[in-house]
Amino acid sequence: MTVEHYDQNSFAEAVASGVTLVDFWATWCGPCKMQGAILDKMELPPTLEGKVRVGKVDIDKSPLLAAQFRVQSIPTIVIVKDGQPIETLVGLQRADVLLAKLEAAVQ
Repeated sequence: MTVEHYDQNSFAEAVASGVTLVDFWATWCGPCKMQGAILDKMELPPTLEGKVRVGKVDIDKSPLLAAQFRVQSIPTIVIVKDGQPIETLVGLQRADVLLAKLEAAVQ
């Protein structure tokens, strides 16, 4: 699984169709670094391969996106389906929790 990086210019097109897990983070945030490591090591089961994307948005580089999704604490994970946010998770999340949320989103 490849973790993509989105900014104000690439975000809308990246999440327009399908299911995308978006990690809102910042370089200075310790828990964000831990969340990033979890995402980097997370392996998608065959049921999700090719059906979901995982991306990150640096809130310092894309503050308008952070405001659009009402990000007040980081890390914040937003699951987007066909361009619309369907779930928001605030704080550090385990891989099994994220995978369960993604499984539910593709149904």
